Amino acid sequence: MNSSELKHDTNTLPPISNEMTDELLVSAAQSGDSHAFVELSKRHSRKLLHKTYRITNNWQDAEDVVQESLMKAFTHLHTFESKAMFATWLTRIAINSALMLLRKKRNSLALTVDPSTLDEAFGETSALRDLRDNPEQSYANRQTEELLRDAIQRMPPKYREVVELRQVRELSMNEISESLNISVAAAKSRLLRARSELRRCVQWPSKRYRNLN
Repeated sequence: MNSSELKHDTNTLPPISNEMTDELLVSAAQSGDSHAFVELSKRHSRKLLHKTYRITNNWQDAEDVVQESLMKAFTHLHTFESKAMFATWLTRIAINSALMLLRKKRNSLALTVDPSTLDEAFGETSALRDLRDNPEQSYANRQTEELLRDAIQRMPPKYREVVELRQVRELSMNEISESLNISVAAAKSRLLRARSELRRCVQWPSKRYRNLN
């Protein structure tokens, strides 16, 4: 964001205080007060940095993600609706940006999605381990991996996020719930539904998602 975009009109807007609520700051920022958005950025940057670091596992990447997320938030602030919490909205932008960075770095999830890690989804982990050196089984595993990668990419965002955070970044359910600002129960429920759908997609590849909202 540059100085021309973040121009502050002190004649029409009240002075910014760090005691102002997010709601008031958002309202001021949407009215054109750049200082209000700067205050929002300062208020939430540290927490965003730690959340994105859990995903990227790299402080420089996390810092880049936070800066990109703040830019996106500033650019799309006019779309924010007050019925939602600003912190939740901003965190969602940051998590999506962090996951997108991981996808770009790896070019795909092919290098990180292992069918044997989806224990609850397939219930065949021991068999996979026992036959891992078998050429036919290795080929079958690669096919399953490709199906999984494609299925994960086609998932609705809220389910894809949970799967990626759990299977790719190996976050705990507590960390996932905190990162997504949802309860642990909700995170577990989403992961359970996602894994069930992944199993169906692998068993019947031609079928698309159904009733996964």
